[in-house]
Amino acid sequence: MNLVSITSGSSGNCIYVGTDNTHILVDCGISGKRIEAGLNSIGIKAEELSGILITHEHADHIQGLGVLSRRYGIPIYATKGTIAGILSSKGMGEIDTDLFNVICVDQSFTIDELNVNPVKISHDANEPCAYRISNDLRSVGICTDLGTYNDYIIDSFRGVNAILLEANHDVNMLQVGRYPYQLKRRILSDKGHLSNENSGRLLCEILHDDLSTIMLGHLSEENNLAELAYETVRLEILMNECKYKPEDFELLVASRTDRSKLIAV
Repeated sequence: MNLVSITSGSSGNCIYVGTDNTHILVDCGISGKRIEAGLNSIGIKAEELSGILITHEHADHIQGLGVLSRRYGIPIYATKGTIAGILSSKGMGEIDTDLFNVICVDQSFTIDELNVNPVKISHDANEPCAYRISNDLRSVGICTDLGTYNDYIIDSFRGVNAILLEANHDVNMLQVGRYPYQLKRRILSDKGHLSNENSGRLLCEILHDDLSTIMLGHLSEENNLAELAYETVRLEILMNECKYKPEDFELLVASRTDRSKLIAV
C-alpha cells in the first residue's frame, strides 16, 4: 500500500492512498489540473482512480471535485450530510448524482482491494469523518479537521501502519495573530482544528511497534510553520512516558503546496 500527500494544508487538501490495482483519493481540495499533475507524478492517471473519499464539504476539501468527477465519472463516497453540503456548495457545478455513494461512520465498505472505515470526527461541518483504509496486510489513517479527540478516535486509529494526522496550528501563533476573535475561537474549539501539541498527544496514544510513518498535515498558512509542527510533536513524544522515542518512526510534515514523497506502507 502507498500513501502520498499531493497537498495538505488550510488552503487545499488531496491525499492519495492505493495499491498496484486500486487507487483512491481522500479529498479534492485543489484544482483538477493540480490533482492530475500530482497523480501523474507518481505514475497514475486520473481515469484509473477507483473512488474519491470526501471528509467534509468545506472548500479546501472539495474544490476540484466537480471538475474531476465530471471529466472521468469517478465514484464519490461521503456521508449523507457531506453530500448535501457538496450539492449546495457554490461554484461546484453539476455533478451526476449517480456518482455519489452514501456511507455511514463505523460501517466499513470496500473499494476493489481496499477496505474503508469512516470514523466520526468533531468539526464544524455537516457530517464529517476521517478514514482508516486497509488491505489484508497493512492500514493507513487519514485524520484531519478534528477539534478534539477521545477514546473513540484513539481506538479507531490504533494499529495503523502509517498515518497522516492534523497538526494545524501553534496555539501561541494563533492567539497573537491577525485572525478575528471569532475565527480564533472557532479554530480553538472542539469543532475546530487540532493544535501541534494535541497532535503529538494523540500520537502518543497510538504509537506501536509497527507504525512506520507519521505525516503531519493540514498546517495553517497563518498560524504554523513546518519546523514548529515537527519540533512540537517530536517534543510531545520525547516527553511522554510511553516507551517510544521520535527516532523510532519516520516523522514527516506534508507540504501545503507540493506533494510528499511516496510512502510505501
